[in-house]
Amino acid sequence: MKKTIITVAALSLVAGFSTTSMAKSKISGTVSNRAKVSKSANVAIGRGAKARMGSVAMKNSNVSGKVMNNARVDKSANVAIGRGATANMGSITMRNARVSGTVMNKSRVNKSANVAIGRGATANMGSVTMRGSRVSGKVMNNARVDKSANVAIGRGATANMGSVTMRGSRVSGMVMNKSRVNKSANVAIGRGATANMGSVTMRGANVRGRVMNNSRVEKSANVAIGRGATANMGSVTIKNANVSGLVSNQANIEKSANVAIGRGATASMGSVEVE
Repeated sequence: MKKTIITVAALSLVAGFSTTSMAKSKISGTVSNRAKVSKSANVAIGRGAKARMGSVAMKNSNVSGKVMNNARVDKSANVAIGRGATANMGSITMRNARVSGTVMNKSRVNKSANVAIGRGATANMGSVTMRGSRVSGKVMNNARVDKSANVAIGRGATANMGSVTMRGSRVSGMVMNKSRVNKSANVAIGRGATANMGSVTMRGANVRGRVMNNSRVEKSANVAIGRGATANMGSVTIKNANVSGLVSNQANIEKSANVAIGRGATASMGSVEVE
């Protein structure tokens, strides 16, 4: 089968700024986003608002080949406001995905802010997030985040920076996080808030292969505030998991702070947790 290559320089969809966005996708070949965003602002306001900057977003995806994000974001702001708001910067997000091949995020985010405000708000910066996913191959996050802020505010808020998060996932192959986070802040505020920095988190996972976290976090802060808040830094967290293979955490954390505040709050740093 002849392979198709899709390269995006600047595409605006659903408040998307230099972003690749595909719904009900079936791709055989390569999807590549090499956008460059500088001194810009991208804003989406309203219930279910979505703001994407320098990102790749896919739904109901069936990918045989490669999905690559090499976006560069500098001195910019990406904001989503509203119930269920989602703000993605320098990230790859996939739902109901079936991947046979490679998913790689090599985005670079510098001196920028990514903000999601609203109940159930989600803010992703320099991360890979997947739901209902089946992966046969590789999922790799090599994002670099420098002097930036990622913030999610609202009940059940989730903030991911330099992380890989997967839910309801089946993995046969390798999941690797080699993100680098420097002089940055990742904050989630709200009841049940979750803040992940330089971490791998999986729920309802069935893994056959390798899960590896080699992230580096330096001079940064990861904060979750709210009842039942969870803050993970340089950690691997697997819940309701069935793992056959290798789970490795070799994260390097230097001069950084990981904080969870609230009744029943949990803070994990440089840890591996399997439940």
